[in-house]
Amino acid sequence: MSICAFIFDLDGVLTDTAEYHYQAWAALAKELDVAFDRQDNEQLKGVDRMGSLQFILDKGGLQLTASQKHAFADKKNRHYQQLIAHMSEADLFDGVHDLFAQLKQAGIAIGLASASKNAGMVISRLGISQDFDYVADAAKITQGKPHPEIFLTVAQALGAEPAQCVGVEDSLAGLQSIIDAGMQSIGIGDAKVLEQAQWIYPHIKDLQLATVLKQAAN
Repeated sequence: MSICAFIFDLDGVLTDTAEYHYQAWAALAKELDVAFDRQDNEQLKGVDRMGSLQFILDKGGLQLTASQKHAFADKKNRHYQQLIAHMSEADLFDGVHDLFAQLKQAGIAIGLASASKNAGMVISRLGISQDFDYVADAAKITQGKPHPEIFLTVAQALGAEPAQCVGVEDSLAGLQSIIDAGMQSIGIGDAKVLEQAQWIYPHIKDLQLATVLKQAAN
C-alpha cells in the first residue's frame, strides 16, 4: 500500500520548544515546592499539559482540586506563551523545508499531531502554517498520547487509512500512539530509546524520504 500522508509531532521533531517547556514547568514546580530537574522534564515529552501537571503533583505528593489544577496549568501556559513569543523561522530545524517540498512534490499530505494547544501559534511563528493540510486541535482530543486518538483524528481528516500514513515522533509516548494507530513509524532521536520505530534518524534533516517510501511500499 502506497503512503499518502505524513503526520508529524511538533516539539523535538520540527523545532525545539523543550527548553521553554522546562523553564515554565520548573518555575511552577518551584512555586509548588516540588523538586523538578531536566531528567524529570524528559518524562513529560509527548504528555499533554494536564498530564504533565499531574506528574509534578504526584512527585510532590500533592492533591489539588480540579479548579486549582486548571489554574496552575493556565499559569504555566501563560508563562510558556511569553517564552515562545520570541520564536521565529530561525527556530525551524534544518531540513524541514526540503522535506515538506519533497512530500508535496510526491503528492503526500502533511498533517500535524501535536499535543500542544499552542501548536498553531508555534507553526505560525516558524512560518510553516501554510504547509499543513490538517492541524489537529489538541483542545478537542480527549485521550492524550500514548493513546492513538490524535494520529487517527489527523488521518481521518486527511482521508487516509492508518496503514497509508507515516507518523513522525521523538517521544516514546508519541511513538506508541503511532504504533497503536496502525501506522508506519519514524523516530527522531536516540535509536536506543526509539528502537520500536521502523526507521530512526538522529535529526529530521537526516530523514531519507525516498528510502522510507520505497521500503514502506514493500
